[in-house]
Amino acid sequence: MQADAPDASSSSPSAAAPASGPEAPRNPAADPAPGATGAPGTPGAGTPLFPPVPPVRAPRHWGPWLVAALVGLALLGWQWGETRYKLHQAQAELAQRVDAADSASKETRGLAKQSQDEVAQLEAKVGALQAKQDEFQSQQASLANLYQDMVRNRDEWTLAEIEQSLTLAAQQLQLAGNVPGAILALQAADARLARSAQPQFLGLRQVLNRDLARLRAAPLADLPGMSVGLETVLGNVDRLPLAFEARPRPTREGAATSAPTWWQRLGTGLWDELKGLVRVQRLDRSEPALLAPEQSAYLRENLKLRLLNARLAMLSRDQWTFRSELKQSEAWLERYFNTQDPGVANALSTVRQLAGTDLMIKLPDLNESLGAVRSVKLGKEAGK
Repeated sequence: MQADAPDASSSSPSAAAPASGPEAPRNPAADPAPGATGAPGTPGAGTPLFPPVPPVRAPRHWGPWLVAALVGLALLGWQWGETRYKLHQAQAELAQRVDAADSASKETRGLAKQSQDEVAQLEAKVGALQAKQDEFQSQQASLANLYQDMVRNRDEWTLAEIEQSLTLAAQQLQLAGNVPGAILALQAADARLARSAQPQFLGLRQVLNRDLARLRAAPLADLPGMSVGLETVLGNVDRLPLAFEARPRPTREGAATSAPTWWQRLGTGLWDELKGLVRVQRLDRSEPALLAPEQSAYLRENLKLRLLNARLAMLSRDQWTFRSELKQSEAWLERYFNTQDPGVANALSTVRQLAGTDLMIKLPDLNESLGAVRSVKLGKEAGK
């Protein structure tokens, strides 16, 4: 037994030398419990001199697995770093988007507020327009009612207007002989009846056309031409020379320049003596009246008034007054004005021609047309 122990101890260093790996864990069960041995320095009976060496295990191959583990750790670290970087970028981008969303939200709120204000304004305008529309609708309804009433009474309105226009035309025809005005009134009445296209107006239109034909065939006095003649005389009154203003005829130029002979002087002397003995005077014509300048002005103004009265009488178909005023004007022209003057002669000729004009031309009346209109009007009123 003692010879075996050194062998075991001598073999233990050689066996433990090649172990380069980590130290194998010790087995607690193989260690002797404390107190199992005897006193120190006194080996017990059967107790080996050296502790037993655990059995050497075969070496394990950790190299490839370690490299793989390191590579895996490196990959995990790179993946972790890459993930962290991307996460940081995502957080930054998210923060930017959040800021942009906040600004957009503020702008949207501003636009929403503005839109609300505009909507409120539009609602106010719509309310005002609605009120206007209601007012217009009420006015339209009123106008529609008035139009319906007017349509119902259109024939009555037409007949009333025609009667009024014919009455005025008849008055002008009777007082002033206004034939053109009466013709226009009849033509307008016939046109109104033609536009109405009512068969009950055919008889009335026939009566109007008969009166219209009579007026067109009636003889007419040239009142515009007569008025122009009177205006011409009126405009020349201030330039007409008076009778006492007549100038002697100028002597011939040859007689004024040549010297009289002895027998001409003798004849002139005898003639002067005879003129002193005998005086020749016209008894059928009075001497021209001598008028002061003031009286001359009054004469011209009175002559103008006579001519104006004659024109008014002509327009009113007053034959007696017209002729009387012209006769008085003619007498004044012959007595107070120089009838040898061409202007006075023309004025006298015009006044005499106008005085001989007959204003009392018998004109047709409109009684038949007025009676027909009133008959149709009464028939309409009775048929209600």
